[in-house]
Amino acid sequence: MVFPTLLVLGGIVAIGGAKYVLRVMKTRTNVGVLDLTSLRAKRYSGPFESPMTRREAFLILGVRESMAEEKILAAHKKLMLLNHPDNGGSTFLATKINEAKDTILKR
Repeated sequence: MVFPTLLVLGGIVAIGGAKYVLRVMKTRTNVGVLDLTSLRAKRYSGPFESPMTRREAFLILGVRESMAEEKILAAHKKLMLLNHPDNGGSTFLATKINEAKDTILKR
């Protein structure tokens, strides 16, 4: 009679512990981790236009038209660090990011 009672109590404790661990993991994983859903909402998802327009370039870099050149270059650098082919990124996306910078800065 004691053994089944201990099994039930052990199961309840295990479930409670698992819930606690999941709750802690859920709150701690948001710290210092990239939230891809928010990035998708703020970035341009395509399709890319044949000659890139200024509007599309601003959407790709995630900057406003009124931003200073330094902020545009900082946004470009941040995206290139994430998408550079030497770091496992896509050559196509790196090309589009560079094209967006050139389109905005008219280079």
